[in-house]
Parts: sequence; structure tokens; C-alpha cells
Amino acid sequence: MKWIGLARPAFRGLVMLSCINLFATACSSHKKGPVPPQETTTSGTIRISVDESFKPVIDSQIKVFESQHPDAHIIVNYKPEADCLRDLNVDSIRMVIVTRGLSETELSTLTNKLQYKPAFGALAWDAVAVIVNNKVKDTLFSMQDIRSIAKGTSGYKYKMLLDGKTATSTVRFVVDSLLKGQPLSSNIVAAQNTEGVIDYVSKNEDAIGLLGVSWIGNKDDTTQLSFLKKVKIAQIESKQKTESGIYVDPVQYNIAKDRYPMIRPLYYILKENYDGLGNGFANFLIYEKGQKIFYRAYLLPARMGFDRRPMQISN
Repeated sequence: MKWIGLARPAFRGLVMLSCINLFATACSSHKKGPVPPQETTTSGTIRISVDESFKPVIDSQIKVFESQHPDAHIIVNYKPEADCLRDLNVDSIRMVIVTRGLSETELSTLTNKLQYKPAFGALAWDAVAVIVNNKVKDTLFSMQDIRSIAKGTSGYKYKMLLDGKTATSTVRFVVDSLLKGQPLSSNIVAAQNTEGVIDYVSKNEDAIGLLGVSWIGNKDDTTQLSFLKKVKIAQIESKQKTESGIYVDPVQYNIAKDRYPMIRPLYYILKENYDGLGNGFANFLIYEKGQKIFYRAYLLPARMGFDRRPMQISN
């Protein structure tokens, strides 16, 4: 089985890169094309491809957007990240949502093909969570532990479960960030999808799974609560040098404070040079309503900050 990884920059570098990309995209000028008949920013039908790792939160985004705009219809296909990026060359796919933006070469190639510059930018930050079987006692891991399990050199007798047999974003994360470009070891097992990871780990005490936190972080979601009855979320040692021996959860505070060591961005890439439904949905995602949905899904919004303040109600 051949796996292909792409370089992943450091967290702070990604923040800077996101800003540069967004500034460049906002400042680019191109002649807008005509809006297709019977389509506006809040009506019509479009097809999008989305990294399967983010199915729960994007399902929520689409549900709310379509409930607010009954004439809008977003047909979504959930796929491995590499397949989503290939869909940028499919005329019927208007938008993709993945864990990286476009490289300069990709942007140039796509601009030449489309005859206009596609828009892209960061939506949120996701934590790659580690899950273990409910019966095991090991719930604290260092990054060295996680890397050695991925390499098959660990003293732990765990297999590592990933969310697909092709180049998913989680596979790319493991290759880039844990294995530093080395091939995947025989200790890594591929499930069919993220639900397959949860199911396997719930039935096997000798396995840990890696998956996006939006699948298991929302304790207000009944489906995710059912998942959390099957598995436990492990804590990972803080990446801050001053916090050696402190283990942290994959939650928004630890993403924002750069404490949780396994973080990745979520990007949209939009092929639309007119004010159509794609632009309408992209604006929904990057402004307050969409950003609140990311926040409730336990991702860290990339565009807006939301503070939780304690409240006391007097009688």
C-alpha cells in the first residue's frame, strides 16, 4: 500500500500563512462572471466535496444554512482529502473543504484552468484526538509514545488505527508530523472511515485510534455521546516546554494556547467568480453563525473568538 504525505508547517507558521493567503485572495482582482439562472447567494443547488474527518460539523453547517435558506441546496460528498483535492478539477464541484490551502503551484495551475483565481482561507483549527478502549488504563501519552506506536517501536502493544485506506488528512498528518516522511509501519491499520476507527477501538483493547475531535468532542450531541460510551479520549503531554509532565485534552483552550500537540487547520477552497450559492455558503462559514457552529463542535474558530464567561443568576 502506498501512502503519500504533504508537508505540514508549524502551528504559528500556519496562522501566518493563513493570513497571507486570505490577504492575497481578498486583494486579488478578477472580472466576475455571470450568475447562473435561478441562483443567488441564498438559493440554487451546488455540489461540494468535504474531507470525511469533518462530517459531523459540516453536516451541522449545511443543516443550519439550508434551514435559514429553504431555496438553497448543498449536495455534499464526504471523501478522503486527496480525492477532495482532485475534485477541484471536476467542473460540477464548486467547493472543497480540506485541511490545507493551495500551494503556489496549485493556485497557478487552477487559475490558468479556470481563468480566474479561486478563493481559499482558513475556517477553524482541529485537534487530532487519540482514543483508547474503555477497559484499558493507559490514557496519558507523550508525543514520543504516539510516534513510537506509529513506527511500531513502542513498548506499548497497541496498533494504531487510521480513518482510511487512501490518502486521508489523518494519514497525511501521521506521515508528516509523526513519521516525518517515513513510510507507514505494519503497526498501522486502516479502517474504512472514522466510524470504523471508533468501532474497532471499542472492540479491541490492543488498539488506539486517531481521529478529528469533532467526531467525539461534542458532549451535547447524542451520537457522539454514544461513541464516548464505547471509547475514552486520551490526554497528550503538553507541547509547552514549561509544562513537562502535564497532560492536556484536545479542547479549544489547549488549541488556542498551543498546548495540545496535534493540531491541523480546516480550509475552504471555492471555485466561483460570481455572487452565487458557493460564495453565500463560504460567507456563512467564515462569519458569526458558521463560526459559532465550529465552536460548538469543539473546533477553534479561525475567524472569530468566543469567550465563555461564568454567569450567576440571582433569584
